[in-house]
Amino acid sequence: MNILGIETSCDETSGAVLCDGQVCSNVVSSQRCHTHFGGVVPELASREHERLIVSIVDAAVTESNITKNELDVIAATAGPGLIGAVMVGLCFAQGMAYALKIPFVPVNHIEAHIFSPFIDEGRSQPPPEGAFVSLTVSGGHTLLSMVSQDLSYKVIGRTLDDAAGEAFDKTGKMLGLPYPAGPVIDRLAERGDPAFHQFPRALTSQSQTSKSYHGNFDFSFSGLKTSVRTWLQKQTPEFIEIHKADIAASIQDAIVSVLVEKTISAARSHHVKSVSIAGGVSANSALRKIMQEACDKAGIRLHVPGVVYSTDNAAMIATLAGLKLSRGGRAEHRYNIAPYASFAAGARYA
Repeated sequence: MNILGIETSCDETSGAVLCDGQVCSNVVSSQRCHTHFGGVVPELASREHERLIVSIVDAAVTESNITKNELDVIAATAGPGLIGAVMVGLCFAQGMAYALKIPFVPVNHIEAHIFSPFIDEGRSQPPPEGAFVSLTVSGGHTLLSMVSQDLSYKVIGRTLDDAAGEAFDKTGKMLGLPYPAGPVIDRLAERGDPAFHQFPRALTSQSQTSKSYHGNFDFSFSGLKTSVRTWLQKQTPEFIEIHKADIAASIQDAIVSVLVEKTISAARSHHVKSVSIAGGVSANSALRKIMQEACDKAGIRLHVPGVVYSTDNAAMIATLAGLKLSRGGRAEHRYNIAPYASFAAGARYA
């Protein structure tokens, strides 16, 4: 089966072709027009998707060494995401499927991230036997989910305010780092001291509040953001510049330690032996390292996507569509699927 996947949920325009489970192409174009705005501008994102979608899909099909007429199914992100951006890819995909008279499969962007760790060396692999805990840290989402063998899942923890990715970007902006700040903080932190300053870790064993954290798998990063801003206001510009790597390492350690503690706690509480991390923040080198160390200590197997599959990409869209079809899902000739902006509007719960 040849599946074309299309992804336009935020600021990456991507097309990929999956041929009998093998990723034959995965073309991704990341928008640079948002850099000096310090964040993604929805209107600009939609216009860029409109400008690029035809050439990206053509490149993906050409690179896969098949023709459009050899496609069996087209899948695209239906949400969640920026509604205008999602509409560009979704409408294009449905129109193309209709023209080719082949089925269309709508895909939940967050679900696709959840199963992205099982694209191994460019080939779709089955998820682990039994249930596993998934930490999904993508854009505005930070979720802990219990994923079942039948691909259904139940969200057991979510952010109460800012997501981890937003915490990276917003604190990075306070340090004068370019957008997106997450990767820059990761690079800076490699030569910094994570113990330089202890920033707060809400709802964890390290929290300074009296609120119970046991069995609480929710996240909160707004307090960290406020703490960083307040602390920086007390420092001189010279001090901040000299210690920028140390500050970045301290911020990163505060975020990563919360993500790791909550994930391991959820796995132990639900008696599972496998966990996964996915989404853009899963590319963070410290998160990968510390999560692996914690899993090794707890006797838990860790599944992590390749870096190319951590950020938004169409290969994960095509892969999840193929996985669902292989498990008995139906590919229908329906071309009137509406986009949705929020995770709750399109998520399935166990």
